[in-house]
Amino acid sequence: MNPEGNLSASKAFNGLHGVRLDPHSPFSSLEMNKNGDFGHSSLVGNGQLLTVQKIWQQRPPCLRPIRCCSSGDRNLAERIANVVTSIPFIFLGMQTPRKNVNCKIYASSLVGVGVASSLYHASSGKLRKYLRWADYTMIATASVCLSRALRNENSKLLMAASAITLPLQPLMVSAVHTGMMEVTFAKRAVKDPDLKTAHTLHKMSSLIGGALFFADDIFPETPFLHAGWHLAAAVGVGTCNKLLE
Repeated sequence: MNPEGNLSASKAFNGLHGVRLDPHSPFSSLEMNKNGDFGHSSLVGNGQLLTVQKIWQQRPPCLRPIRCCSSGDRNLAERIANVVTSIPFIFLGMQTPRKNVNCKIYASSLVGVGVASSLYHASSGKLRKYLRWADYTMIATASVCLSRALRNENSKLLMAASAITLPLQPLMVSAVHTGMMEVTFAKRAVKDPDLKTAHTLHKMSSLIGGALFFADDIFPETPFLHAGWHLAAAVGVGTCNKLLE
């Protein structure tokens, strides 16, 4: 008898008077539901099931599907604050040096970040989840464009992989290219004394922004954390423009 037949038989016998299924059976079941979590339906060993479930449930946020933030913009004051603090990214994009094509593309992407963020925080209803995706995607796009503007030697394979992954996992793409930017900024600050002040300000704003980002996730009921993260991120982005001058 094949495993599927065993499973069907076990369901058929389950609940019959005088029949008890062995709780120590070496088989269990596993399935992935629409939310990306494992449930029970296909046959695997119990030990393997627990291991796979544990690893999958502990995967980082960058590997999870994007979900609409339900805790933000709880009232009109927060909504206005989040929209207003999104606007600086538009002005930063307008002020970004445009000495070559890559810099021009990055400047345009920064304007897109401000527009996407403003639209998301001003939205409601079913449209909101799509604008949340657009917001994350524009942030990832800007990080890729900045990485390209700073490092012309970026491999074509990396850029192609980023372009393919960006719509599906924008947070992961943002993390990779932001890390590359941080390394470039630190190296140039060591060689160029004129960048040390900007780099110090960048590090401070990055630390504050990171703390606010995680605090917004851990303490969702605390008001205006997201707006504070917008401002800290804007300061950090502004210091990056020094690298393009």
